[in-house]
Amino acid sequence: MTTTQPPLKHLGRKSGSPVQYDAAILEAIPRSLNRETYHITSADPGFTGFDVWHAWEVSFLMGNGLPVVGVLKIIIPQDSPSIVESKSLKLYLNALNMTLWEGATREESIQKVVHTVEEDLSKLLKTNLTVSFFTHAEMRDNDYAAWDLLEEQYDFSSLTFDAYRESPDLLHRGEGMKQFRLGTHLLRSNCRVTFQPDWGSVFIHFKGDRGPSPEGLMRYLVSFRNENHFHEEVCEMIYKRLWDAFLPEELMVCCVYTRRGGIDITPVRAHNSSLLPSVLLNPSVIGSKLLRG
Repeated sequence: MTTTQPPLKHLGRKSGSPVQYDAAILEAIPRSLNRETYHITSADPGFTGFDVWHAWEVSFLMGNGLPVVGVLKIIIPQDSPSIVESKSLKLYLNALNMTLWEGATREESIQKVVHTVEEDLSKLLKTNLTVSFFTHAEMRDNDYAAWDLLEEQYDFSSLTFDAYRESPDLLHRGEGMKQFRLGTHLLRSNCRVTFQPDWGSVFIHFKGDRGPSPEGLMRYLVSFRNENHFHEEVCEMIYKRLWDAFLPEELMVCCVYTRRGGIDITPVRAHNSSLLPSVLLNPSVIGSKLLRG
C-alpha cells in the first residue's frame, strides 16, 4: 500500500506565531513516503543511522521570568516511523520563548524543558530519542573537518555538468575508485513542499571491489541540484544508489545541511554502526561547523 501524507498545517502555508507552549504544534511526516520509491523497507532498510538536529535559537523563561538561551541537540534514530516536519518544530520551539518553566534554579528549568521536548518528540515520532541543551559549549572538531573534498582533489574544469535531476547512471562514468573518504560542499537540493533551496555538504566513506569514478561521483552529487526532497531523503537516496550500484563492503553517507530558520539537520546512514561519526552522535558535545553555518 502506498503511503500518503495527511495535509500539513504549517509547511508551505502562512502560520501565526504561537506564544505559549503547545505540543499539538508538532507534525510528523512518514519516512515511507520516499523510502517506498527506493525499495527501502522498515524491517530491513539496509543501513543504520540517525538524524541529528541542532536548534541554535532556543529560549524560554524561568519561573521568575528571567530568560534562558541556548542550543538544543536532538538525535533521532533512522528507524522511527516518521520525521518531524521542520517548520512545525521551529514554531513549537518559538512557542517556548514566552512560556514560564518552574524551577528553583536555571538548571532545574532547563531539565524540565529538555524532558518536555524529549517526551513530546518521542511521542510524535513513536521512538526513543535524545535531547540535550547547551548554554555554552566548547566546539569539538567536526568529524569530517579533515576529509578531502572532491572539488579540491580533482580538476573538473574540463567536464560539462548539465544533469540537475538525480540520475544514478552518472555514477558509472569513468574509471572507478575502490576505496575513498571524500566530501563536497557543493550539495544543493530543494524542500519537497516549498521548493526552497537547501545547501549542504555530503561526506562518503566507501570500500569495495569497484566503485564510482571521481567524475561520476561529482556529476551524481551535483544532479541533486533540482531535486525536491527532505534532507533525510537525500541522504538515503545517495546511500541506496551507491549500495545498489556497487554492493560495497563498507558504506557511510552523511549530509551536513546548513541551518534554515535557526535549525540545521544532519542525517547519516551507514551499513555498520562502527562507521558512524562519534562527535555528531555524542549528545554531550557540539561539533564545529564546516564551510557554512
